[in-house]
Amino acid sequence: MVLKALVCDDEAPARSELRYLLIEAGGVEVVGEASSAAEALQLIRALPYDVVFLDIDMPGLSGMQLAEALGELERQPAIIFVTAYSEHAVKAFEVAATDYLVKPVEVARLRQAIDRLTPVEPVATGARIERVPVEKAGRKLLLSVEEIFYVMAKDDYSYLYTDGERYLSTISLANLETRLEARGFFRVHRRFLVNLAQIKEVVPMYGGTLLVTLKDKAGTQVPVSRRRVPSLKRALGL
Repeated sequence: MVLKALVCDDEAPARSELRYLLIEAGGVEVVGEASSAAEALQLIRALPYDVVFLDIDMPGLSGMQLAEALGELERQPAIIFVTAYSEHAVKAFEVAATDYLVKPVEVARLRQAIDRLTPVEPVATGARIERVPVEKAGRKLLLSVEEIFYVMAKDDYSYLYTDGERYLSTISLANLETRLEARGFFRVHRRFLVNLAQIKEVVPMYGGTLLVTLKDKAGTQVPVSRRRVPSLKRALGL
């Protein structure tokens, strides 16, 4: 599968260089360019992109601010930051970036970032996912789907939460969403996937967002982004 990409950098030579590197790396077709984050946001709202290669330090709206804005979209592209500054890496993963590349970028490193976006082999029609492979305290376990209350993205990995326990999975949140959707899991936020059967209460919040309270002993609350509220309400019959 060839990913449709948008390149956003305020410097034209940097965009040209990245285009060349992406051709060398393969797996990506650059179908759009933007010289500012504001321009990129307009393009993303108009056309579906699979991935945005995004600079951080740009005039006006920064790349980080754009990433935060994209988190509210119903269909958001993956984000790979390409920047000259290494100090923003922690913040980048807080906004659920897939990867963070520091200029000058080598083709091999770019290929590695692209590979992270390649979806897993789809589950055969009619197959029913019963367990998910996870890790905890150095042990590899198979976790029953019914035990999972919610999933949280952690870089390109995921944390799966049961009633009082947390497990690490090397499967990304996007891939888990594909695998678990048929089992009643719903993507409520760019960072969270929730088991609909484990929702106890839906709490309206300021700005049109929601919080869902789960049935676990801790009464965990998970945020619902504004763009996903209508779909969640339909899924819950509200």
